[in-house]
Amino acid sequence: MKIAFPDFKTKLDKKGVKLPANIEKVLSACQSFTCYNTTEELADAATCGKENNEFAVSYDIEGKGTFTEAIVHRVQNGISVNYTEAYMRRRDPGTMVIGDDKPTGKQRFSEKYNYPFSDIQKETFDWLKENDLAVFFYFAGRQGIGSLGIAIAPANAGFFAMGLSMLQEIVAIDELAENSELKSVIYVAPVFRHTHFDGKQVVVHNRLDDIHELYSYNLYPGPSAKKGLYGVLLTQGEKEEWVTAHCSAVQSISPYDIVTTFMHEGASGGGKSELHQHIVRETDGRVLLGKNSVTGETRYITIPRTCNFLPIADDMAFCHPSFQKKNGKLGIMDAENAWFVRVDSVNQYGDDPVLEKATIHPKKPLLFLNIDTKPESTALIWNHIEDEPGKPCPNPRVVLPRESVENTINGSVSVDVRSFGIRTPKCSKEDPTYGIVGLFHVLPPALAWLWRLVAPRGHKNPSIVGTGAMESEGVGSYWPFATGDRIIHANLLLKQIIETPRTIFSLVPNQNIGVWEVGFKPQLLMREYLTRRGGAKLKDDQIQAARCPLLGYELNYLTIESSKIPSRFLKVYNQVEVGTEGYDAGAEVLQEFFNRELKKFMHKDLFHTGRKIIDACLSNASIEEYNQIIPMDYEYSFNNIEDYEQSSYNNGL
Repeated sequence: MKIAFPDFKTKLDKKGVKLPANIEKVLSACQSFTCYNTTEELADAATCGKENNEFAVSYDIEGKGTFTEAIVHRVQNGISVNYTEAYMRRRDPGTMVIGDDKPTGKQRFSEKYNYPFSDIQKETFDWLKENDLAVFFYFAGRQGIGSLGIAIAPANAGFFAMGLSMLQEIVAIDELAENSELKSVIYVAPVFRHTHFDGKQVVVHNRLDDIHELYSYNLYPGPSAKKGLYGVLLTQGEKEEWVTAHCSAVQSISPYDIVTTFMHEGASGGGKSELHQHIVRETDGRVLLGKNSVTGETRYITIPRTCNFLPIADDMAFCHPSFQKKNGKLGIMDAENAWFVRVDSVNQYGDDPVLEKATIHPKKPLLFLNIDTKPESTALIWNHIEDEPGKPCPNPRVVLPRESVENTINGSVSVDVRSFGIRTPKCSKEDPTYGIVGLFHVLPPALAWLWRLVAPRGHKNPSIVGTGAMESEGVGSYWPFATGDRIIHANLLLKQIIETPRTIFSLVPNQNIGVWEVGFKPQLLMREYLTRRGGAKLKDDQIQAARCPLLGYELNYLTIESSKIPSRFLKVYNQVEVGTEGYDAGAEVLQEFFNRELKKFMHKDLFHTGRKIIDACLSNASIEEYNQIIPMDYEYSFNNIEDYEQSSYNNGL
């Protein structure tokens, strides 16, 4: 509803909801604003009215004329959006800057742009005042964990507001709880990326004492509506000493009714959304394990019946203190109201029947990004728009509400297996790389922590703008979205790992194992195998210390439902195209990467146990040495970080 500011203010006053000064300054002086109460209303606003089936989101740019940011189509199953620039179809990892002077490990606005943030802040408010605006309230988080916020965007950016209202639950003004406090705000001003930031995506975090302000100077939801508000949750958790993990999660049920809960972490492109995929079979019922990129050989296995699974989380999960049952396992709950699902692996009808069904016949309108559509058509998730002729966009997306996903678990769960995914390139003797990771590896707790500190972004990341080289996303793989101190988060993760000794850790590659192209099959087969074991310990002769110590334990053999996995998929040096020569060269690449990244954490405020683990890594420690710091075989006497820090084992430091 379009509403005058005095009436809006009166409604909030009756609820006991106070507007912070900057918000009141903008809304009281703008041309007009409409307060939206449902996502369906914002879906209508996305095309500037339900009667329109196509709309161009355009702005007048000083010195450049009219620029169209995106074309919006009303389709049978929701709203489809396509950006006019290929650059805007992925998240730029260099988006975040800090506008305040509070402690941070990130670059400040004034350092990057050589003028104070207050200057552009005033210009932003002035620009918003000249426009008709869209306004709505949201809750960043779920089930009471998180905080209330308000979004303020130009009225013609309805699609952006729609996506935000799905990712973070929209709250109708009449349903605001009495005396609610606004803890975050998003100001959306897309013209500034052209006038001030050379066309780049920029999101500024300005952490005031009473509210966390986000300034989104672009219309791609990834760095602001999605990861920007993730930063708000991380900031809250940093103050309250808990983590919002960058992960997906499922509860997997074997054909024998064994239930195992998986939590899969990793940098963007690390396979989080793919954990929710079913294993696709060939027409004859077999499962393609991989294809040799050198010889063209294919390898198949047979699995008579795969596991069923219940989705829990897609990208973010609260590790809140209220979920910890003191049972030695990590407790988590989904932190999102909707999932920002990348569908680049869905290339034709039948690649993911469950997701196809959910997106073709949704319960409510969905938001599609980078999907090739026509007005009034049906958006099909395998029709990816092309960045240029013959080159499909690598980051097609759909915003999928949790309620549109069948059999989701809404409450908290205890994690049995905590895996970490890494995109690996091909590796051979002639071209050695870090693509030496086998189908999956078992990690000691100390190594599991190190992998979360360095969090490699990996090979050909489809989600972000990047060089394609191996880069680090840092602590827990969520560091690009955090606003505070990396050492605080490193300590929180170490504390979490030590205090949950019954949760086991694994490392899983995707895309390539040596010269074999495998896609995301490794993590899906890991899910199948470990579910059938029900958390039972692997036999002593089944694992051995990996040739590269950073990879923990490698598998000597693996059989899934009578299908034996060939050794070359478990130990990459057994591939004739790689050998020990190519493997060892790849291990050096990995060790150099760890050495470079871990030095950033050698700080006086890091837990002594953490410093000891990093020292071990920098000294090329063996698996046994890592296990001496944090034993891999837990004792059922619930550990805590204080015991580790004060023990004589750590010299009382």
